[in-house]
Amino acid sequence: MHDDNLDWEADTLAVRAGGQRSAFGEHSEALYLTSSFVFRSAGEAARRFAGEDPGNIYGRFTNPTVTMMQDRLKALEGAEACVATASGMSAILATVMALLRAGEHVVASASLFGATVQLFQNVLGRFGLGTTFVPATDLAAYRAAMRPNTRMLFVETPSNPLTEIVDIAAVAEIAHAGGAWLAVDNCFCTPALQRPLAFGADIVIHSATKYLDGQGRVLGGAVLGSAELMSEVLGFLRTAGPSLSPFNAWVILKGMETLGLRMQAQSAAALQLARWLERQPRVERVYYPGLPSHPQFALAQRQQSAGGAIVSFEVRDGREAAWKLIDATRLLSITANLGDTKSTITHPASTTHGRISPEARAAAGISEGLLRVAVGLESIVDIERDLADSLS
Repeated sequence: MHDDNLDWEADTLAVRAGGQRSAFGEHSEALYLTSSFVFRSAGEAARRFAGEDPGNIYGRFTNPTVTMMQDRLKALEGAEACVATASGMSAILATVMALLRAGEHVVASASLFGATVQLFQNVLGRFGLGTTFVPATDLAAYRAAMRPNTRMLFVETPSNPLTEIVDIAAVAEIAHAGGAWLAVDNCFCTPALQRPLAFGADIVIHSATKYLDGQGRVLGGAVLGSAELMSEVLGFLRTAGPSLSPFNAWVILKGMETLGLRMQAQSAAALQLARWLERQPRVERVYYPGLPSHPQFALAQRQQSAGGAIVSFEVRDGREAAWKLIDATRLLSITANLGDTKSTITHPASTTHGRISPEARAAAGISEGLLRVAVGLESIVDIERDLADSLS
């Protein structure tokens, strides 16, 4: 299948888009394990390095398997171009390093993954990039935070771990009015449930480690957007080298074949679990975009095709009760990773958001009694039974 067949439905694109066959005619996409590529002549080598002749040069920034993975994901997101990276965090780093410079400013949602907050605040801040964090759903706060040197607005929606929903179209309008780009971390939804570019975003970022792989096997990341912007990101990757390995690209490429099936099944199970949790007396609050009780339920219905697989909830008596519940589980895996076929449970305040200050956690609404469950593909009956035993 080639890029000119993008009128196919998403489930077909997930299986067929980006596929290339070598002279051997293999049906499953090939894994190319090589560090470099041989040229037929000195002239061809010169043309490749000059960008005059398309083709592979060196594994740090060109590889056929990685290209297939990029082409499949860009078809699913409706993007002009995709650049694959070694991890989700390296995708964010590559984006910022390629497009921004010292003295410029970013407006970011306060409800970001803890490592993302660390990157903007403690790493990039040392190199002269300013970041203002605002409440994820407060459009007035985004407007008020804009400066003449603001070049990017950065959000994730749904947010980690409270599943806050950012109005992508409205924030894109704010960004563009100020001459800035909007970057959206689409890790929780993937293009199976949400396509940010269709709502006006300029850049989409993925931790492919999560649902794009879907089975917790490899690390990977991706940045998508216009060909012009992605050429800058590719230039950074070519020089700095946060590259995706061909093997990891191949695993993610094959993982995307079942993306739609997994996301729909896991979303349906998550909705059932969220409804069940709302009825449990020891649960004070449940956060899930598919519940009518969610503050942005109506927006989620417009922006997403399903609620996703992440359910967060607060238990009474804070950290002690939360840890006891985690330790009592027998089925759920105690790990901070998500996007797996195996359901996981974690305590965000001491894991994913443990490195940010208590004040920042409080501002983001992450309490000591908050737990996050990433619903997998086990029977929802068994997941509920495991949590029921723990809650008792």
